[in-house]
Amino acid sequence: MVTQQTREEAAVAWWRTSIIDISPGHIQVRGYPIEELIGRISFPDMIWLMLRGGLPTPRQSRLLEAALVASVDHGPQAPGIAIARMAITCGIGINSAMASGINALGDVHGGAGQQCMEFYARIAARTESGAALQEAATAEVGQRLREGGSIPGFGHRFHPIDPRAGRLLALVDAAAAEGAVSGRYAAIGRAVEEALAAAKRKRLPMNIDGVTAVVFSELGFPPALGRGLFVLSRSVGILAHSWEQSCQGGRIKGPMPPSIPYTYDGPPLRHFEESAG
Repeated sequence: MVTQQTREEAAVAWWRTSIIDISPGHIQVRGYPIEELIGRISFPDMIWLMLRGGLPTPRQSRLLEAALVASVDHGPQAPGIAIARMAITCGIGINSAMASGINALGDVHGGAGQQCMEFYARIAARTESGAALQEAATAEVGQRLREGGSIPGFGHRFHPIDPRAGRLLALVDAAAAEGAVSGRYAAIGRAVEEALAAAKRKRLPMNIDGVTAVVFSELGFPPALGRGLFVLSRSVGILAHSWEQSCQGGRIKGPMPPSIPYTYDGPPLRHFEESAG
């Protein structure tokens, strides 16, 4: 028989979390009273604590922060940014404009970092089975190209050399030299770049997705969280552009000025006739 007590017990057990414990006058995050964290840890530390359950080392925190800083924005022509700017001119709130832009971050626009982390993981698995690193990278690159796919995280439609990649890779190397990370995924990323250059007979340098995939893999994040971290980072740019557009004004701005036409390729002018059907 279901009693009031069993109903209450079922209700209490409906949601379970090890992230936070809240009661009147009490907020405890992963076991830490919130008042002991405020002013003592950074925002990247808090992200780590929420996702991983513990606090990062200072070097891990700085590396995570660097990756988050690097990905915040890529200009008003980036679809997620453009959508947010257009949305704010439609009279919606800044939160709705941000949500509109963030919702555009999917497999094609925003997903390459996660896909690259998954690709690196396959190469890492080959090396664990005894393959040499360059051999493993060459095999995975070759298989992906034979299947008609591209290699996520390499080459860029706009930058011949992504200015963010070299700096982040140097920070990973420095962290590896201090023992904060292994350096394993930095080596994998470089091996992929070499294998891809040999296969394509031209160099496609590591881009922001490829290097943040290195950073997040070195820090031990699973690929799905790699995408989530990118979304957190790009949300800052989306917020800034939404706010800037709201300050600039403008109403119902589309993707192009009205003076620039689009291409119509439908039927020529025709007139409705009652007998037509």
